[in-house]
Amino acid sequence: MNSHIPPWQMSLVARVALAVALLLAVGGVLVSVAAFAYGRQAAQDAYDRLLVGAANEIAASIAVEGTELLVDLPVSAFQLLALAPEDRIAYRVTGPAGELLTGYGDLPDPPDSPARSLDFYDATFSGEAARFAAVTRRFAERNVSGPVQVIVGQTLRARRALALEITQRALVVLAGAGVLMSLLAVFVVRSALRPLDRLAEAVARRDPYDLTPIAVPVPKETEAMVGALNGFMGRIDQQVRAMRGLISDTAHQLRTPVAALRAQADLAAGEPDGARRDAIVTRIHRRTLDLGHLLDQMLSRALVIHRGESVRRETVDLRDAALEVVEAGDVALTAPGVEIRLMIGERAVMVRGDLLSLTEAAKNLLGNAVKYGRAPVRVGASVEQGRAVLWVEDCGRGPSAALLERLGRRFAHDSVTRGEGSGLGLAIAAAVAQAYGGELVLEQVEAGFRAALILPLAEGLE
Repeated sequence: MNSHIPPWQMSLVARVALAVALLLAVGGVLVSVAAFAYGRQAAQDAYDRLLVGAANEIAASIAVEGTELLVDLPVSAFQLLALAPEDRIAYRVTGPAGELLTGYGDLPDPPDSPARSLDFYDATFSGEAARFAAVTRRFAERNVSGPVQVIVGQTLRARRALALEITQRALVVLAGAGVLMSLLAVFVVRSALRPLDRLAEAVARRDPYDLTPIAVPVPKETEAMVGALNGFMGRIDQQVRAMRGLISDTAHQLRTPVAALRAQADLAAGEPDGARRDAIVTRIHRRTLDLGHLLDQMLSRALVIHRGESVRRETVDLRDAALEVVEAGDVALTAPGVEIRLMIGERAVMVRGDLLSLTEAAKNLLGNAVKYGRAPVRVGASVEQGRAVLWVEDCGRGPSAALLERLGRRFAHDSVTRGEGSGLGLAIAAAVAQAYGGELVLEQVEAGFRAALILPLAEGLE
């Protein structure tokens, strides 16, 4: 057995593991993007709260003294911003007229939008990306009236670090879950494939000549495979049985004729009387003809059994088989002068089968009718009671009742005289009928005796 396995033929476990790995890889990319987006949003929300808290504390520290606004920057505001120690911070407080009260005068202004008490925007600070929060507090005092704006900004280093940390943690969890799922998938697949291992062991332990159906319990998904395997072994068993039967029949049937021919030849070789020697030669010739006919029938039987199992079935017209049998003229050579009539109509008689096998069966039916029946002999094909019939009729009385019960078996002969029998002819016809889902029917009819192959019509023609 060739143990070389092409590189593209992987085991089912490897295929499932690869499929799971690809699925996890695609899912990992999507989850990574989602995790990064979620981490970025979470980091931004967290640090935006710090900006808003610092801006609100600065806004709350603004007081009015006379006609001026005083800003007392609270330490707690910068303590909040100090939670991101690597980030730079900036602030600005402007009065109602837009004058700078304290802080950096070059901070970017919020985008133009309707006046709101809180606004977030992104801009640059000293050449570095930053996030800003603008808080507006309105004063309505006698000496001071109007909005006071507090802007607090912070660079994005801590935000990015937090987003990256959240993403990494999510990916670590994903990687762990992926490895666990892969191992679980391999375990599940191996467990699911154990019945196949038991099936392989059962087949490997079998004797080479054991072609009985496999009875190992398997899952539903593999029942079709086991059924196909049993069907395949059944066909092999039929072929082996047919081969054994042919060998057995050949050994059984040829032993006596060959021994008789040898004895007759020995008698002829030692017979001085010419007349008696001529009679012995005549008997040798007759036995030789019988032996040749027997061999032809045995080979025909092997042929039809083989074709019934191996040849693809086609839709054929039984009228063609009847016409081929009559036009071939084989019977006219062995029985000259016998009248043979062809009885076919205009209606097609379609069946699923092999034309050669059906023709061979009809030839054997015709040969028996000519040899044992009474002329004229009729050959026909017709549709009767919804079934296709290929028939041969003669005008004789037919075989005896005892022989009629055994006709269709191999080497069936009358118990009194072996001259009245069917040999293998009817056995061949019966084998063809059985191969195509039909039967061989032998019966007395009004016109004489009929031998017919009754087969199911092809689909759509019932």
